[in-house]
Amino acid sequence: MTKKEVTQLSYEIVGCAIKVHKELGPGLLESVYEQCLKYELIKNGFEVKQQMVVPVIYDLLEMDVNLRVDLLVNETIVVELKAVETILPVHEAQLLTYMKILKKPQGLLINFYSDNITKSKKPFVNEFFSQLPD
Repeated sequence: MTKKEVTQLSYEIVGCAIKVHKELGPGLLESVYEQCLKYELIKNGFEVKQQMVVPVIYDLLEMDVNLRVDLLVNETIVVELKAVETILPVHEAQLLTYMKILKKPQGLLINFYSDNITKSKKPFVNEFFSQLPD
């Protein structure tokens, strides 16, 4: 996968989120947006894992914790959904940690409690993205 392909995938995911947001509007539970976005992504031909358990390895031991990512699209982009008034630094840190643990190059933090998904979404890349060819 190239940087360009990851960026294009991210763009298409955001497009699906915008479609869901336009249809439903703000004010619903995060789980509703998650289900609808998953449906929209699958309908558009993407592979989606929902509420995937994230293995946490500490000191060579896999910890028995219930850490889950909202959506993982095409085994490449971690999508963390929120339906909150304000995105906090802890939400960003959570997504960055998921990306690191899963070794994924990009993450999207999408807040459906917004009047404009395009302005409120936050894309993140990491060292795994930097290592991809252009």
